[in-house]
Amino acid sequence: MKRGKPWFQLGMMKNLYWFHCLFCVFYYVFQIFSRSDSQEYFLRPQMAYANWMSAYDTGTPFIDFVSYPFINYLGFSFEMMYALFAWLGYWGFVFFYVYIKENLKYKHKLYGIDLIGLLIFLPNMHFWTVSLGKGSIIFFGLGMAMYGLSQLKTRKIALILGLLVVYHVRPHVFLFMAVGIVVGLFTGRQKVPLWQKLFVLGASVGAMVLLYDKIMAFSKIDGDNVLESFNQFSASRSYELSKNAGSGIDISNYPLVLKLFTFWFRPLFVDASGPMGLVVSIENTLYLYLAFQLCQKGFIKFFRKGSALLKTSAVTFLATSFALSGTMSNMGIIIRQKSMIMYFLLFVVLSFMDYKKHLQIMKRQRRAMQAQEEAEPPVKEIKLAVAVKS
Repeated sequence: MKRGKPWFQLGMMKNLYWFHCLFCVFYYVFQIFSRSDSQEYFLRPQMAYANWMSAYDTGTPFIDFVSYPFINYLGFSFEMMYALFAWLGYWGFVFFYVYIKENLKYKHKLYGIDLIGLLIFLPNMHFWTVSLGKGSIIFFGLGMAMYGLSQLKTRKIALILGLLVVYHVRPHVFLFMAVGIVVGLFTGRQKVPLWQKLFVLGASVGAMVLLYDKIMAFSKIDGDNVLESFNQFSASRSYELSKNAGSGIDISNYPLVLKLFTFWFRPLFVDASGPMGLVVSIENTLYLYLAFQLCQKGFIKFFRKGSALLKTSAVTFLATSFALSGTMSNMGIIIRQKSMIMYFLLFVVLSFMDYKKHLQIMKRQRRAMQAQEEAEPPVKEIKLAVAVKS
Protein backbone atom coordinates (compact mmCIF):
# COMPACT_ATOMS: atom_id res chain seq x y z
CA MET A 1 0.00 0.00 0.00
CA LYS A 2 2.90 2.37 0.69
CA ARG A 3 4.49 1.83 -2.72
CA GLY A 4 4.11 4.97 -4.81
CA LYS A 5 2.58 6.89 -1.88
CA PRO A 6 5.25 8.98 -0.11
CA TRP A 7 2.59 10.40 2.23
CA PHE A 8 1.57 6.92 3.47
CA GLN A 9 2.47 6.79 7.18
CA LEU A 10 3.48 3.19 7.74
CA GLY A 11 4.13 3.70 11.45
CA MET A 12 0.64 5.13 11.95
CA MET A 13 -0.93 2.18 10.13
CA LYS A 14 0.97 -0.27 12.34
CA ASN A 15 -0.17 1.58 15.45
CA LEU A 16 -3.71 1.60 14.05
CA TYR A 17 -3.50 -2.18 13.60
CA TRP A 18 -2.62 -2.79 17.25
CA PHE A 19 -5.20 -0.23 18.36
CA HIS A 20 -7.80 -2.16 16.33
CA CYS A 21 -6.62 -5.45 17.87
CA LEU A 22 -7.06 -3.95 21.33
CA PHE A 23 -10.71 -3.20 20.54
CA CYS A 24 -11.12 -6.71 19.16
CA VAL A 25 -10.11 -8.10 22.55
CA PHE A 26 -12.22 -5.51 24.34
CA TYR A 27 -15.35 -6.34 22.32
CA TYR A 28 -14.72 -10.06 22.73
CA VAL A 29 -14.73 -9.65 26.52
CA PHE A 30 -17.74 -7.33 26.27
CA GLN A 31 -19.82 -9.89 24.35
CA ILE A 32 -19.07 -12.57 26.97
CA PHE A 33 -20.98 -10.56 29.58
CA SER A 34 -23.52 -8.95 27.27
CA ARG A 35 -25.84 -10.19 24.54
CA SER A 36 -24.21 -10.21 21.12
CA ASP A 37 -25.15 -11.48 17.67
CA SER A 38 -21.64 -12.83 17.18
CA GLN A 39 -22.44 -16.14 18.88
CA GLU A 40 -25.37 -16.68 16.53
CA TYR A 41 -23.22 -15.84 13.52
CA PHE A 42 -20.80 -18.56 14.66
CA LEU A 43 -23.39 -21.24 15.49
CA ARG A 44 -25.75 -20.77 12.55
CA PRO A 45 -23.33 -21.88 9.78
CA GLN A 46 -22.80 -25.12 11.69
CA MET A 47 -26.47 -26.00 12.15
CA ALA A 48 -28.82 -24.08 9.84
CA TYR A 49 -27.59 -25.03 6.36
CA ALA A 50 -27.28 -28.28 4.43
CA ASN A 51 -24.27 -27.05 2.44
CA TRP A 52 -22.28 -23.92 1.68
CA MET A 53 -24.36 -22.63 -1.25
CA SER A 54 -27.62 -23.00 0.68
CA ALA A 55 -26.39 -20.15 2.89
CA TYR A 56 -25.99 -17.74 -0.01
CA ASP A 57 -28.28 -14.69 0.21
CA THR A 58 -28.14 -11.01 1.06
CA GLY A 59 -28.24 -9.55 4.55
CA THR A 60 -27.63 -11.80 7.55
CA PRO A 61 -27.31 -15.03 5.50
CA PHE A 62 -24.37 -13.52 3.61
CA ILE A 63 -22.36 -13.34 6.86
CA ASP A 64 -23.17 -17.04 7.34
CA PHE A 65 -22.12 -17.68 3.73
CA VAL A 66 -18.75 -16.00 4.29
CA SER A 67 -18.21 -17.80 7.61
CA TYR A 68 -19.34 -21.25 6.43
CA PRO A 69 -16.11 -22.50 4.76
CA PHE A 70 -13.86 -21.15 7.52
CA ILE A 71 -15.91 -22.80 10.25
CA ASN A 72 -16.95 -26.06 8.57
CA TYR A 73 -14.01 -26.73 6.23
CA LEU A 74 -11.03 -25.09 7.93
CA GLY A 75 -12.17 -25.60 11.53
CA PHE A 76 -11.97 -21.97 12.63
CA SER A 77 -12.89 -21.44 16.27
CA PHE A 78 -15.06 -18.59 17.53
CA GLU A 79 -11.94 -16.56 18.42
CA MET A 80 -10.40 -17.18 14.98
CA MET A 81 -13.56 -15.93 13.28
CA TYR A 82 -13.41 -12.85 15.48
CA ALA A 83 -9.82 -12.23 14.38
CA LEU A 84 -10.76 -12.73 10.71
CA PHE A 85 -13.60 -10.20 10.76
CA ALA A 86 -11.55 -7.75 12.84
CA TRP A 87 -8.84 -8.02 10.16
CA LEU A 88 -11.41 -7.12 7.48
CA GLY A 89 -12.53 -4.15 9.56
CA TYR A 90 -8.92 -2.98 9.86
CA TRP A 91 -8.54 -3.01 6.07
CA GLY A 92 -11.61 -0.79 5.89
CA PHE A 93 -9.67 1.84 7.85
CA VAL A 94 -6.65 1.46 5.57
CA PHE A 95 -8.81 1.93 2.47
CA PHE A 96 -10.56 4.99 3.90
CA TYR A 97 -7.21 6.44 5.01
CA VAL A 98 -5.78 6.16 1.49
CA TYR A 99 -9.01 7.48 -0.07
CA ILE A 100 -9.02 10.57 2.13
CA LYS A 101 -5.27 11.21 2.19
CA GLU A 102 -4.63 11.00 -1.55
CA ASN A 103 -7.43 13.49 -2.30
CA LEU A 104 -6.23 16.24 0.04
CA LYS A 105 -3.42 18.70 -0.66
CA TYR A 106 -2.67 19.97 2.83
CA LYS A 107 -2.30 18.74 6.39
CA HIS A 108 -5.00 19.79 8.83
CA LYS A 109 -4.60 19.96 12.59
CA LEU A 110 -6.92 20.39 15.53
CA TYR A 111 -5.15 21.81 18.60
CA GLY A 112 -1.86 20.60 17.14
CA ILE A 113 -3.11 17.06 16.42
CA ASP A 114 -3.17 15.70 12.88
CA LEU A 115 -6.88 15.61 12.06
CA ILE A 116 -6.84 12.56 9.78
CA GLY A 117 -4.86 10.62 12.36
CA LEU A 118 -7.34 11.66 15.04
CA LEU A 119 -10.34 10.58 12.96
CA ILE A 120 -9.05 7.09 12.14
CA PHE A 121 -8.34 6.44 15.83
CA LEU A 122 -11.87 7.29 17.06
CA PRO A 123 -12.76 4.49 19.52
CA ASN A 124 -16.42 4.06 18.55
CA MET A 125 -15.49 3.46 14.91
CA HIS A 126 -13.25 0.57 15.96
CA PHE A 127 -15.69 -0.83 18.51
CA TRP A 128 -18.28 -1.64 15.84
CA THR A 129 -15.85 -2.93 13.21
CA VAL A 130 -14.06 -5.72 15.09
CA SER A 131 -16.74 -8.31 15.74
CA LEU A 132 -18.08 -11.29 13.83
CA GLY A 133 -21.03 -9.66 12.07
CA LYS A 134 -22.14 -7.10 9.50
CA GLY A 135 -20.35 -4.05 10.86
CA SER A 136 -16.79 -5.08 10.05
CA ILE A 137 -17.43 -6.54 6.61
CA ILE A 138 -19.60 -3.70 5.29
CA PHE A 139 -17.04 -1.18 6.54
CA PHE A 140 -14.45 -3.18 4.59
CA GLY A 141 -16.67 -3.09 1.48
CA LEU A 142 -17.38 0.65 1.73
CA GLY A 143 -13.71 1.46 2.19
CA MET A 144 -12.66 -0.75 -0.71
CA ALA A 145 -15.30 0.78 -3.01
CA MET A 146 -14.16 4.35 -2.27
CA TYR A 147 -10.50 3.30 -2.56
CA GLY A 148 -11.28 1.94 -6.02
CA LEU A 149 -13.31 4.99 -7.05
CA SER A 150 -10.47 7.30 -5.98
CA GLN A 151 -8.27 5.97 -8.82
CA LEU A 152 -10.86 4.46 -11.14
CA LYS A 153 -8.43 3.92 -14.02
CA THR A 154 -6.25 1.46 -12.10
CA ARG A 155 -8.61 0.22 -9.37
CA LYS A 156 -11.76 -0.92 -11.15
CA ILE A 157 -11.59 -4.39 -9.56
CA ALA A 158 -11.44 -2.87 -6.06
CA LEU A 159 -14.51 -0.73 -6.83
CA ILE A 160 -16.50 -3.70 -8.17
CA LEU A 161 -15.54 -6.04 -5.31
CA GLY A 162 -16.31 -3.35 -2.72
CA LEU A 163 -19.75 -2.67 -4.19
CA LEU A 164 -20.49 -6.41 -4.33
CA VAL A 165 -19.69 -6.72 -0.63
CA VAL A 166 -21.89 -3.71 0.21
CA TYR A 167 -24.76 -5.09 -1.86
CA HIS A 168 -24.65 -8.51 -0.20
CA VAL A 169 -24.52 -7.07 3.32
CA ARG A 170 -26.92 -4.12 2.95
CA PRO A 171 -28.58 -3.85 -0.49
CA HIS A 172 -30.18 -0.49 0.23
CA VAL A 173 -26.78 1.07 1.03
CA PHE A 174 -25.52 -0.31 -2.29
CA LEU A 175 -28.41 1.49 -3.99
CA PHE A 176 -27.48 4.80 -2.36
CA MET A 177 -23.82 4.34 -3.28
CA ALA A 178 -24.68 3.55 -6.91
CA VAL A 179 -26.78 6.72 -7.15
CA GLY A 180 -24.02 8.73 -5.47
CA ILE A 181 -21.34 7.42 -7.85
CA VAL A 182 -23.44 8.24 -10.93
CA VAL A 183 -24.25 11.74 -9.65
CA GLY A 184 -20.62 12.33 -8.74
CA LEU A 185 -19.15 11.23 -12.07
CA PHE A 186 -21.59 13.27 -14.15
CA THR A 187 -21.57 16.45 -12.07
CA GLY A 188 -18.06 16.41 -10.60
CA ARG A 189 -15.25 18.72 -11.57
CA GLN A 190 -12.73 16.10 -12.76
CA LYS A 191 -12.37 15.32 -16.43
CA VAL A 192 -13.34 11.67 -16.31
CA PRO A 193 -13.06 9.92 -19.71
CA LEU A 194 -16.42 9.45 -21.37
CA TRP A 195 -16.00 5.68 -21.65
CA GLN A 196 -15.47 5.44 -17.88
CA LYS A 197 -18.61 7.49 -17.24
CA LEU A 198 -20.63 5.32 -19.62
CA PHE A 199 -19.19 2.16 -18.10
CA VAL A 200 -20.13 3.20 -14.56
CA LEU A 201 -23.51 4.52 -15.66
CA GLY A 202 -24.36 1.33 -17.56
CA ALA A 203 -23.16 -0.92 -14.74
CA SER A 204 -25.02 1.10 -12.07
CA VAL A 205 -28.29 1.36 -13.98
CA GLY A 206 -28.13 -2.30 -14.96
CA ALA A 207 -27.47 -3.36 -11.38
CA MET A 208 -30.29 -1.19 -10.04
CA VAL A 209 -32.75 -2.56 -12.61
CA LEU A 210 -31.79 -6.18 -11.99
CA LEU A 211 -31.65 -5.85 -8.22
CA TYR A 212 -34.53 -3.38 -7.67
CA ASP A 213 -37.07 -5.97 -6.55
CA LYS A 214 -34.47 -7.69 -4.38
CA ILE A 215 -33.55 -4.42 -2.67
CA MET A 216 -37.19 -3.46 -2.11
CA ALA A 217 -37.96 -6.90 -0.68
CA PHE A 218 -34.93 -6.73 1.61
CA SER A 219 -36.04 -3.32 2.89
CA LYS A 220 -39.67 -4.54 3.20
CA ILE A 221 -40.89 -1.84 0.82
CA ASP A 222 -43.59 -2.21 -1.81
CA GLY A 223 -41.93 -1.41 -5.13
CA ASP A 224 -45.25 -0.15 -6.58
CA ASN A 225 -45.84 2.30 -3.73
CA VAL A 226 -42.42 3.17 -2.39
CA LEU A 227 -43.13 6.37 -0.45
CA GLU A 228 -46.20 5.19 1.46
CA SER A 229 -44.81 1.76 2.31
CA PHE A 230 -41.50 3.29 3.42
CA ASN A 231 -43.31 5.70 5.74
CA GLN A 232 -45.32 2.84 7.22
CA PHE A 233 -42.21 0.71 7.66
CA SER A 234 -40.31 3.60 9.24
CA ALA A 235 -43.09 4.33 11.73
CA SER A 236 -43.53 0.70 12.78
CA ARG A 237 -39.78 0.05 12.97
CA SER A 238 -39.18 3.17 15.02
CA TYR A 239 -41.95 2.25 17.46
CA GLU A 240 -40.73 -1.34 17.88
CA LEU A 241 -37.16 -0.29 18.61
CA SER A 242 -38.18 2.40 21.07
CA LYS A 243 -40.53 0.00 22.85
CA ASN A 244 -38.40 -3.13 23.05
CA ALA A 245 -34.99 -1.73 23.92
CA GLY A 246 -33.68 -0.22 27.11
CA SER A 247 -31.80 2.44 25.19
CA GLY A 248 -34.80 3.26 23.04
CA ILE A 249 -35.91 6.78 22.22
CA ASP A 250 -39.15 7.38 20.39
CA ILE A 251 -38.24 9.64 17.47
CA SER A 252 -41.17 8.64 15.27
CA ASN A 253 -42.87 12.00 15.93
CA TYR A 254 -39.70 14.09 15.56
CA PRO A 255 -39.47 16.50 12.61
CA LEU A 256 -37.01 15.40 9.93
CA VAL A 257 -34.29 17.83 10.98
CA LEU A 258 -34.36 16.56 14.55
CA LYS A 259 -34.35 12.94 13.37
CA LEU A 260 -31.20 13.62 11.35
CA PHE A 261 -29.57 15.48 14.24
CA THR A 262 -30.32 12.53 16.53
CA PHE A 263 -28.90 10.08 14.03
CA TRP A 264 -25.72 12.09 13.42
CA PHE A 265 -24.85 13.68 16.76
CA ARG A 266 -26.57 11.92 19.65
CA PRO A 267 -25.97 10.95 22.36
CA LEU A 268 -24.40 14.14 23.66
CA PHE A 269 -23.33 14.63 27.24
CA VAL A 270 -26.84 15.57 28.38
CA ASP A 271 -28.32 12.19 27.33
CA ALA A 272 -25.29 9.90 27.61
CA SER A 273 -25.67 6.82 29.80
CA GLY A 274 -22.63 5.10 31.27
CA PRO A 275 -18.93 5.31 30.39
CA MET A 276 -19.47 4.20 26.78
CA GLY A 277 -22.08 6.91 26.34
CA LEU A 278 -19.57 9.52 27.52
CA VAL A 279 -16.94 8.28 25.04
CA VAL A 280 -19.46 8.41 22.20
CA SER A 281 -20.54 11.89 23.34
CA ILE A 282 -16.97 13.13 22.96
CA GLU A 283 -16.87 11.76 19.41
CA ASN A 284 -20.26 13.25 18.60
CA THR A 285 -19.10 16.64 19.88
CA LEU A 286 -16.15 16.39 17.49
CA TYR A 287 -18.53 15.43 14.64
CA LEU A 288 -20.73 18.41 15.51
CA TYR A 289 -17.78 20.78 15.54
CA LEU A 290 -16.51 19.53 12.17
CA ALA A 291 -19.97 19.56 10.59
CA PHE A 292 -20.37 23.17 11.73
CA GLN A 293 -17.45 24.04 9.43
CA LEU A 294 -19.79 23.43 6.49
CA CYS A 295 -21.95 26.36 7.60
CA GLN A 296 -19.20 28.84 6.75
CA LYS A 297 -19.25 31.16 3.78
CA GLY A 298 -18.25 29.64 0.47
CA PHE A 299 -19.42 26.07 1.01
CA ILE A 300 -22.20 26.20 -1.59
CA LYS A 301 -19.80 27.50 -4.24
CA PHE A 302 -17.22 24.88 -3.25
CA PHE A 303 -19.74 22.05 -3.41
CA ARG A 304 -21.20 23.17 -6.72
CA LYS A 305 -17.73 23.00 -8.30
CA GLY A 306 -16.66 19.98 -6.24
CA SER A 307 -15.07 16.76 -7.42
CA ALA A 308 -16.84 13.53 -8.28
CA LEU A 309 -15.57 11.94 -5.06
CA LEU A 310 -16.90 14.85 -3.00
CA LYS A 311 -20.39 14.59 -4.48
CA THR A 312 -20.42 10.80 -4.29
CA SER A 313 -19.56 10.99 -0.58
CA ALA A 314 -22.20 13.66 0.08
CA VAL A 315 -25.00 11.88 -1.78
CA THR A 316 -24.20 8.52 -0.16
CA PHE A 317 -24.06 10.08 3.30
CA LEU A 318 -27.29 12.06 2.96
CA ALA A 319 -29.30 9.32 1.25
CA THR A 320 -28.29 6.71 3.82
CA SER A 321 -28.96 9.15 6.66
CA PHE A 322 -32.46 9.99 5.39
CA ALA A 323 -33.30 6.29 5.06
CA LEU A 324 -31.90 5.13 8.40
CA SER A 325 -32.85 8.10 10.58
CA GLY A 326 -36.54 7.33 10.09
CA THR A 327 -36.23 3.68 11.11
CA MET A 328 -33.80 3.83 14.05
CA SER A 329 -34.98 4.54 17.58
CA ASN A 330 -32.62 2.48 19.71
CA MET A 331 -29.59 4.59 20.64
CA GLY A 332 -27.23 1.63 20.48
CA ILE A 333 -28.40 0.75 16.96
CA ILE A 334 -28.11 4.40 15.89
CA ILE A 335 -24.50 4.54 17.10
CA ARG A 336 -23.66 1.28 15.34
CA GLN A 337 -25.41 2.08 12.04
CA LYS A 338 -24.00 5.56 11.59
CA SER A 339 -20.42 4.36 12.09
CA MET A 340 -20.38 2.94 8.54
CA ILE A 341 -21.10 6.31 6.86
CA MET A 342 -19.50 9.00 9.05
CA TYR A 343 -16.25 8.96 7.07
CA PHE A 344 -18.23 10.15 4.05
CA LEU A 345 -19.25 13.27 5.98
CA LEU A 346 -15.73 13.72 7.32
CA PHE A 347 -14.31 13.56 3.79
CA VAL A 348 -16.66 16.37 2.74
CA VAL A 349 -15.58 18.45 5.76
CA LEU A 350 -11.86 17.83 5.18
CA SER A 351 -12.20 18.65 1.47
CA PHE A 352 -13.85 21.98 2.34
CA MET A 353 -11.10 22.72 4.87
CA ASP A 354 -8.56 21.89 2.14
CA TYR A 355 -10.32 24.29 -0.22
CA LYS A 356 -10.30 27.12 2.35
CA LYS A 357 -6.64 26.54 3.15
CA HIS A 358 -5.80 26.67 -0.55
CA LEU A 359 -7.62 30.02 -0.85
CA GLN A 360 -5.72 31.37 2.16
CA ILE A 361 -2.37 30.30 0.70
CA MET A 362 -3.20 31.85 -2.67
CA LYS A 363 -4.28 35.05 -0.94
CA ARG A 364 -1.02 35.25 1.03
CA GLN A 365 0.98 34.66 -2.14
CA ARG A 366 -0.83 37.47 -3.94
CA ARG A 367 -0.19 39.82 -1.02
CA ALA A 368 3.49 38.86 -0.99
CA MET A 369 3.77 39.51 -4.73
CA GLN A 370 2.06 42.90 -4.37
CA ALA A 371 4.37 43.86 -1.51
CA GLN A 372 7.40 42.83 -3.56
CA GLU A 373 6.23 44.86 -6.54
CA GLU A 374 5.72 47.93 -4.33
CA ALA A 375 9.16 47.53 -2.73
CA GLU A 376 11.04 47.09 -6.05
CA PRO A 377 10.66 49.52 -8.99
CA PRO A 378 9.42 47.88 -12.18
CA VAL A 379 12.01 46.70 -14.69
CA LYS A 380 10.76 49.14 -17.36
CA GLU A 381 11.35 52.11 -15.05
CA ILE A 382 14.89 50.91 -14.32
CA LYS A 383 15.69 50.59 -18.04
CA LEU A 384 14.21 54.03 -18.72
CA ALA A 385 16.28 55.59 -15.94
CA VAL A 386 19.47 53.99 -17.31
CA ALA A 387 18.66 55.19 -20.83
CA VAL A 388 18.04 58.77 -19.66
CA LYS A 389 21.28 58.79 -17.69
CA SER A 390 23.19 57.56 -20.73
